[in-house]
Amino acid sequence: MPTPPPALRKQLATGELKPVYLLAGEEHLLLLEAADALRARARELGYVEREVLDADANFDWNQLVQSASAMSLFATRKLIDLRIPTGKPGKEGSAAIIEYCENPPPDTVLLITATQWSKAHETSWVAAAEKAGVFVPLWPLKPNELPDWIAQRMAARGLKPTREAIEALAERIEGNLLAAAQEIDKLTLLQGDKPLDAATLEDLVADSARFDVFKLADAALAGDAARALRILAGLRAEGEQVVGLLGWLLNQLQLLTRLANARGNQAAAFKAERIWPAREAIYKKALSRAERRHWDACLIQAGRVDRIGKGRGAGDAWLELERLLVAIAQPRAGLLAKIG
Repeated sequence: MPTPPPALRKQLATGELKPVYLLAGEEHLLLLEAADALRARARELGYVEREVLDADANFDWNQLVQSASAMSLFATRKLIDLRIPTGKPGKEGSAAIIEYCENPPPDTVLLITATQWSKAHETSWVAAAEKAGVFVPLWPLKPNELPDWIAQRMAARGLKPTREAIEALAERIEGNLLAAAQEIDKLTLLQGDKPLDAATLEDLVADSARFDVFKLADAALAGDAARALRILAGLRAEGEQVVGLLGWLLNQLQLLTRLANARGNQAAAFKAERIWPAREAIYKKALSRAERRHWDACLIQAGRVDRIGKGRGAGDAWLELERLLVAIAQPRAGLLAKIG
């Protein structure tokens, strides 16, 4: 079974290192800190020699074999730092990793990191790495997990926040862990061990939310109108234009319309649209809030927003886009009538 990050930290703190570690995930801060923790522990245990192998498209996998068989120049323990950005070593790379894991050399630790990852990446070479050592998938935090992550990080740095302060920071950074880490480090310098309430936090931190059109659409689809409008305000403040925001939103509305038309054969429709299982829940939640005619009406409203945004219609494009987002998030008979 994959090892969760807390278990990795415990394992690193209490014992000798395993022959192989595979750390993989698209949340780069979590990946970086886990890899740094392993490298630091390796140095403590005498793995003073480190060799970095960047496995790009032109990588010669014989280098891994050579590195594993080469005698250390200093007769010390060795860390091989193998980086596979895509998480896909290919046929030759998979075979090389499997061969290594079947008979890892003594006094050597192989650290494999991948910054692109999904369940589809977990093929035979991953199973071999896990059998020989430890496999830690580092998934992005879910919204409900973010406050606890912030609380733990603050406590580790001696901060004493109220729950309201933690929630305030979680709202501001919108899932951007790097921004959260930077703000927490800043708060450590500015606040120290003094009690930290929400008002003080608001005064000390910047709004580092990652506003983007994908989060905008997801907030609306999830039924969170307030968050969608906040993201829209952030995009507008950053200088985005209405027409530029409509492409992905229109794509999602067209997808919802096709799914709604499937009616009783929704499972087949999801498969035909090649929707990742992790994304199914958000679409099912949206579809449960309204019938097909509502999504047709939303498409009509999207067209109206597009015309106004291009100067071909009368009205306030930003206001009409706000109405569209609220209609997607919170379908109501009155609003539907206005849009339709």
